[in-house]
Amino acid sequence: MNEIIWMLRYFRQYLSPKRQLSLWRNNIKAWQRFWESYGSYKSMALDDEQPLLKNLYPCLGDDTAETVIEPTYFYQDCWAFEKIVNNRPQNHVDIGSHHKFVALLSKVVPVTMVDIRPLSLPLETLNFKKGSILELPFEDNSVESISSLCVVEHIGLGRYGDPLDPYGSEKAINELKRVLKPGGHLYFSVPVLGNKNITFFNAHRSFSETYIKTIFAECNILEKKYIYGRTYTNQEQNDKFGIGLYQIQKL
Repeated sequence: MNEIIWMLRYFRQYLSPKRQLSLWRNNIKAWQRFWESYGSYKSMALDDEQPLLKNLYPCLGDDTAETVIEPTYFYQDCWAFEKIVNNRPQNHVDIGSHHKFVALLSKVVPVTMVDIRPLSLPLETLNFKKGSILELPFEDNSVESISSLCVVEHIGLGRYGDPLDPYGSEKAINELKRVLKPGGHLYFSVPVLGNKNITFFNAHRSFSETYIKTIFAECNILEKKYIYGRTYTNQEQNDKFGIGLYQIQKL
């Protein structure tokens, strides 16, 4: 019964008449601008350069006042890229991070990527291995440089086809620590919020700063950065949902 009530509230929020009316208004305005632009362009073009109706390709909503950027991947990928390149590992291993970050990194550093889902496109500079963060295909204490950005919080929630496991995140972190070489570096990011871990099923989990310090107690956290919305900072804001970025060295 509780699940049914939740579903009704969810649909009421996202399919409410007020929300739908707002979407329709925005769409109507966008179409109005499109047809006005189309008419103006036709009046400017010569006969042999007229746009044909069969070739129309409406792109609505791109005329924003600024270039819209998703802040998490913008800041965290830049942070990790700079750290890894400056550290110049002989070989770097990425576990499940964003494919664009990994692809660009592979152009300047030898990279092996591990993920449960194969990439749909090959890249000559990127070595891909299909595998799970819960059972990495590496020996103990063997990898000098690892990145896993916004990955661990999803493990065990089934969102990406992985098995359900309430302790998936903890197991994933322990596996990262297992394969990391003493003196090696882990570039790691997860959602952070408050004083206890929270599961937002099936999207992700968030973690407390205390939990991060505890589970990496045998390691040295060399640097911490935080992303809160559009703010990129060195300061933790315990009462806000954000992304914590951690450079960790195994002792």
